[in-house]
Amino acid sequence: MDETIAGTHAVRTAGQIPLQQIPLQRGETSLQAAVRYAGERHWDVVPGTWLVSDGAAQRCSCGDPACAAPGAHPARGDWAATATGSPTVARRLWQARPDASVLLPTGRAFDALCVPETAGFLALARLERMETALGPVTLTPLRRMQFFVLPGTSGKLPEVLRTLGWSPGSLDLVALGEGGYVVAPPTRWGTRGAVQWARRPTSANRWLPDAQELIPALAYACARDR
Repeated sequence: MDETIAGTHAVRTAGQIPLQQIPLQRGETSLQAAVRYAGERHWDVVPGTWLVSDGAAQRCSCGDPACAAPGAHPARGDWAATATGSPTVARRLWQARPDASVLLPTGRAFDALCVPETAGFLALARLERMETALGPVTLTPLRRMQFFVLPGTSGKLPEVLRTLGWSPGSLDLVALGEGGYVVAPPTRWGTRGAVQWARRPTSANRWLPDAQELIPALAYACARDR
């Protein structure tokens, strides 16, 4: 498991895989992360909502008391148009709002395959045993994992699943493409905790895999997780 996620908490994966100790992520400010993503990975970044202290509680800056993703969603309707791949612009945006969440638009430099956490860890173990090349993978406090893949996944996923013998709607396997986004570390998701890297971005995974290389393992894991 990626050594950059520091501290530990236990997770049981699908199929009765033994508990794994997952280190909690080291501290990094949103500004530092956004600048690094734009500068080192050439990913577009966009600031999202943020958490507002309200006495002993925290609420989302959007003002909705029932917000489903407090501090972890776009702050404005035209968010996609405000995304930037410039480290200089990213620094300026987060200097203006240091506590804003970090969102990465999909359908540009990458798409993402999103699965439940238990299925994600099962598939991750299988793919590593097969020595499959993997890109970065996020782990959210909502117990979801996103596997970064080459753009164009949304159009491929239904047909690949049908070829494998599954109907697209039968598995909890979702492709995030154009018009979507990934909430990136170190964004905090309300009181649930922070988004983490299960596999951090490194020079070794700069070249992303094609979705078709990961879908069979992810689909199998999702089927076992039902």
